[in-house]
Amino acid sequence: MPEALLPVSATARARAQALLDFIDRSPSPWHAAASAAALLEAAGYTRLDETDAWSLAPGARHYVVRDDSTLAAFRIGQAPLTDSGLRLVGAHTDSPGLRVKPLAGERRGGWLRLGVEVYGGPILATFSDRDLSLAGRVAIRDPAMPFGVTSRLVRIEQPLLRIPNLPIHLNRKVNEDGLRLDRQTGLPPVLSAVEADLPAAETLRRLLTDTLQIPADGLLGFDLNVYDTQPGAFFGPQREFIANSQLDNLGSCHAAVLALLDSDDSAPQASALCFLFDHEEVGSTSAKGADGSFLDDVIGRITNGCGLDDQDRQRVLARSMLVSADMAHAFNPGHPHVYDNDHRVHLNQGPVIKTNASQRYTSDSLSAGAFQLACERAGVPWQHYVQRSDLACGSTIGPMAAARLGLRSVDVGNPMWAMHSARESAGAADHDAMCRALKAFFET
Repeated sequence: MPEALLPVSATARARAQALLDFIDRSPSPWHAAASAAALLEAAGYTRLDETDAWSLAPGARHYVVRDDSTLAAFRIGQAPLTDSGLRLVGAHTDSPGLRVKPLAGERRGGWLRLGVEVYGGPILATFSDRDLSLAGRVAIRDPAMPFGVTSRLVRIEQPLLRIPNLPIHLNRKVNEDGLRLDRQTGLPPVLSAVEADLPAAETLRRLLTDTLQIPADGLLGFDLNVYDTQPGAFFGPQREFIANSQLDNLGSCHAAVLALLDSDDSAPQASALCFLFDHEEVGSTSAKGADGSFLDDVIGRITNGCGLDDQDRQRVLARSMLVSADMAHAFNPGHPHVYDNDHRVHLNQGPVIKTNASQRYTSDSLSAGAFQLACERAGVPWQHYVQRSDLACGSTIGPMAAARLGLRSVDVGNPMWAMHSARESAGAADHDAMCRALKAFFET
């Protein structure tokens, strides 16, 4: 049986609602970075550009964005970097789902469907019979910009697409065998009836140019995410749970940003960084993923901007620590056989420390102990999760980020149900608990 659950206080409920609102504003990783940037700017953080020289001093508060969907925010503390090191929290802006192909549009039986690719590892069946639409960014012709192209965010708020299920009369064993959607032929969502005089792919292009009010020849391309238009919600007798898309991992992104902003008021001595990476769900090996150069580049720019050399940078990293924040698998009472009995974690019982002997998670006794002390200072409980030894373990940005920088790291996350579903759920009290724990870590 789970221990006593955390109460969903008014503060916790407000924080949970803020998370749901953040997710609803962020139907793609490009929107997630923009939503985080808006929170930072409202708190007085100013944007830096990678093409500019950085000159930094104690008290400086800035953020930088790479390629629209990866963001780093940082605050320079009062103590010299070589004395205090850095307090880093990393999360990721992307979530598993469906991405639209460049020449999307196929005719089948009088219907127009959009060709899609599977991004990451979504539970595909959960995307069927839902009110889906499109969001992301588009590439627009702009002679004034480098290479002649710029980007704009796009979001179509109305339900636009559907992946309709077969009736059970035509799929008699669906309840026994599960719903299986062929990625090439069964997954493309229906957009509309075919217009006889319009090429299939042109329907989507017209939809985008009309939405953005740009000329037809101004659209050069797009990166589009299929998203569920249903907004986030509380559920349960006491509204003690929350449900939304992309809790993995926008829950951690939102907590990291709020913790950074909350810790600003305590005049901290140590410098703090918050990294929100794209492409974690597909391996992180990209120009803006955690296994790319962005992490090293930003830290190098900070140390250089503070007048430190390469040897000083290594001294800074030797005093630093990373918290890799990614959601965790809560015990599901309908499937008890997939959990290690001694390491079950539960909704509304606080942040989870994740451990794996094969280093799929980075936590060890020292880094876990440091996070436990942060939880103690914040007055929140913590839990320990270990995957069953006979099941493969997922991973996070933690191992690759810690390996790149050579620093101590711990993997943590809030417990949730149905990770990688189109509709995930979590505890309404846990988000505030994670925000408080990360704030205490930043203030260490």
